[in-house]
Amino acid sequence: MSLLKQNALNTYQNKAADALESAFIERQNHITAKANFRRIGVMLGLSSVILALPIVKPASAWASELTADILKLEAAQNEANSKPGPRYVPAKTLPVPTTVSKEMQAAIASPYPMPKWTANHPTNATEWKKVISDAAAITIKGLPGLRENLGVSIEQTILGGVNAYILTPKNFPATNHDRVVLYFHGGGYVYNPGEAGTWEATLMAGWSGYKVIAIDYRMPPDAPYPAALDDAIAAYKDLLKKYDSKKIAVLGTSTGGGITLAMVLRAKDEKLPLPGAIAPSTPWADLTEEGGGDTMVSHEWIDSTLISYNGYIRHSALAYANGHDLKDPYLSPIYGDFHNFPPAIISSGTRDLFLSLSVLTHRKLRQAGVDAQLQVFEGLSHAQYYAPDAPESKELFVEIGKFFDSHLAK
Repeated sequence: MSLLKQNALNTYQNKAADALESAFIERQNHITAKANFRRIGVMLGLSSVILALPIVKPASAWASELTADILKLEAAQNEANSKPGPRYVPAKTLPVPTTVSKEMQAAIASPYPMPKWTANHPTNATEWKKVISDAAAITIKGLPGLRENLGVSIEQTILGGVNAYILTPKNFPATNHDRVVLYFHGGGYVYNPGEAGTWEATLMAGWSGYKVIAIDYRMPPDAPYPAALDDAIAAYKDLLKKYDSKKIAVLGTSTGGGITLAMVLRAKDEKLPLPGAIAPSTPWADLTEEGGGDTMVSHEWIDSTLISYNGYIRHSALAYANGHDLKDPYLSPIYGDFHNFPPAIISSGTRDLFLSLSVLTHRKLRQAGVDAQLQVFEGLSHAQYYAPDAPESKELFVEIGKFFDSHLAK
């Protein structure tokens, strides 16, 4: 199809979509007007109110107009998709789903996280550090209240020469005293340094009853690859001195999920005992855009956390890789060998830009014979389960806790 023809079709599709939207709005206004007149009748104590509404059309007329608009759009869509190839879709607006809790509806309706996601990325180390510091300050401000609400204490420590934070729940079952969760935070290998990287660890500790150790791994611009992975494996080795490997679980979201998978690959290569279970949630398992799968395209601008690969994601991937091949399994672990991996639970959402990456990671684990589960939550964008007041968030971490409990040694 020629570019000129496609542009014409796109214009036609947009006009048809606009006409359809206008018809729906006009119909909704009519319904609202009728309801208001009914309310007036009730207030006046009248059993019926007869009013002249000159703009009101019969239901059959509304149906005919809507059908005509849909038929126009259908014709444009049929023409655009009449030959094998990419799928052309009309512009449309996604409503906030009513199939999630009110708390999650509020999270889904939230605006884009400007300027954190923007494609107008920092151009030097000083600019990167300011953006990172500003974002971290916002997160840190909310942490004391989060810990208080969930009954979690925090203690700074050093593990394998790496700065870390121990999150201990007030409700700490005796069965978990000799078990631990090693945690790697998300943030595109650039965000959430220091205490800012303990938000999810706090949720996990408070809702699962596990002690969680959050690793403050080094990041760009000062420490690109392989610094984060080096810190992860150093912390894990130190933890092996204190805990049976089968009593260690590893958790991480997004970048943290990628580090979780990469750390297991490295532990295998170094012949270390592997952890008892892992939870690489919505993992950044492939740093390339094309490897992100179907939803890297279909969910662009829909995911209200990441928005687009061509925002900060692309720039942070390149900043971390520092010239290395993005398909190196230690950078993009989906290109590695998943045989003999520990049992894994992966979490994602139906609006997650990384939903396909989660599916692809899950399928690769299953193809390697790994006991792997995938839980997908309605309406959630990338890592939107960080919302502490949404019941979906608690449900997700409780599920992860149950998975760990069933797979870690007692």
